Amino acid sequence: MDIFHFDPVTMFSFLLTLIRISLVLFLLPFFGGQTIPTQVKAALCMALTLAVWPRIGFPGQALPADIWAIMLMIVSELILGLVLGLVVQFIFTAVQFGGAIMGFQMGFTMVNAVDPMTGQQEPVTSHFLYMVCLLTFLSLNGHLFLLAGLARTFDLVPPGGLVLSAALGNKIIGLAGNIFVLGIRVAAPVMIAMIIVDVSLALISRVAPQMNLLSFGFPVKIGVGFLFLGFIFSYLARYVTEFISGLDTTMDSVIRLAAGL
Repeated sequence: MDIFHFDPVTMFSFLLTLIRISLVLFLLPFFGGQTIPTQVKAALCMALTLAVWPRIGFPGQALPADIWAIMLMIVSELILGLVLGLVVQFIFTAVQFGGAIMGFQMGFTMVNAVDPMTGQQEPVTSHFLYMVCLLTFLSLNGHLFLLAGLARTFDLVPPGGLVLSAALGNKIIGLAGNIFVLGIRVAAPVMIAMIIVDVSLALISRVAPQMNLLSFGFPVKIGVGFLFLGFIFSYLARYVTEFISGLDTTMDSVIRLAAGL
């Protein structure tokens, strides 16, 4: 007699849904950060699985019967999570790249902070702009677009059905190329201001060589750099808004390419 009415197909369906959500969610920005405790991330994965499983969960028959096929399915889910995570991570990487350029121009190469997402050290200006970008991203409900893209994978990509194609690789490379363009656009005001300050200091050294430019130049560059850094926030928010407005379309195209469509 079956006391608990155990249905293997239902359990397999829940397990497949949990695997997709946990492997993809742990690799997405913000949700998979190292600063978030593992218990919190596990509870979030379980809560999301219970929320979406009754409506968009995978059928239990999709679970492979062979252990090697199950391992290949898990590897495919990991790659899918990496691909979706890269799509969103590009905007943050571009901002960090621009911040690193500004920090180098302002003389902050030795002033580092710890990135909460990766645990690596980065220039303090890069970390500051990253936190501003992250807060703007969350305030504009960018994290909801991430969850919507995750839900979209249930409709297009079956368990272990990731297709690694040249079109998908070209799409990712094209998105990665925008890192350098956007990074330069973010850092352009500070870079131009630093060039003007360097030229001005060079002219001053020619006119008054007795001045100690080493003690005079660094405070000037830092002050001018912070002044123009304050001008960046307005159009940094515009860049993040434009990215989020096109995130739905970008995620959908990447997911379709990952599904071989």
